[in-house]
Amino acid sequence: MYLTALAFIAVAFLYASVGFGGGSTYTAILIESGLYWELVPPVSLLCNLVVVSGGVYHFAKAGHLNLRFAAPLIATSVPAAFLGGYLRLDESSFLQILGLALLVSGLLMLLDRRWRKEREFVPQTAMPVSLGLGLLLGGLAGITGIGGGIYLAPVLHLTRLAEAKTVAATCSLFILVNSLAGLAGQLVKLGERAGELLDVTYLLLPLAVLIGGQLGSRAGANWIQASHIRRLTGLVILVVSVRLLWLS
Repeated sequence: MYLTALAFIAVAFLYASVGFGGGSTYTAILIESGLYWELVPPVSLLCNLVVVSGGVYHFAKAGHLNLRFAAPLIATSVPAAFLGGYLRLDESSFLQILGLALLVSGLLMLLDRRWRKEREFVPQTAMPVSLGLGLLLGGLAGITGIGGGIYLAPVLHLTRLAEAKTVAATCSLFILVNSLAGLAGQLVKLGERAGELLDVTYLLLPLAVLIGGQLGSRAGANWIQASHIRRLTGLVILVVSVRLLWLS
């Protein structure tokens, strides 16, 4: 478990630097560790909450969080994430859906945007588009047991709806609220079995990601160039997706 905790510190730093929680990679690590698969999503979501809480604070403090831009995405994603978390799947279906979603997300994150100037972004989008996007990605986040920022970020980057730092801040907030909603759905689904999550060995992992997440979110909000970390994160997501599809 100590090696797992060290891995979680590194994952949290990497993902937090671009506004993510790291839930997808926590999920892969926990499945590899042999943890019963239905307990994996709530543990990953709890770690997400710890990481992105710091991310939201640091990105907001640095002036990158635009609540008017984020609000429509969140409004529909929260109920969708709860319902997605409550949905019952078998292990193979869970791994296949998560693996495919991450594969697409990782590929999109690796697409280079240098052919368009960084200042050429569109700060406005139609309300129905934002509401529909939040509904779709929130539901997918709940089903796959992660916060959904890695689904949202490629869409925002490729459509140029916001600059890179605003995307990272928006994704942090998106992950925070949808991790809460998804975790609630997962706990309702687990029922009495949710008590197993109080095992002290699982509580070590949120502490580990608190350390890595705080360091990563500070670095991402203030020092690190987002494009480089985004591509590195895309590579990590691709590796995770292939591994999950192999396991399924």
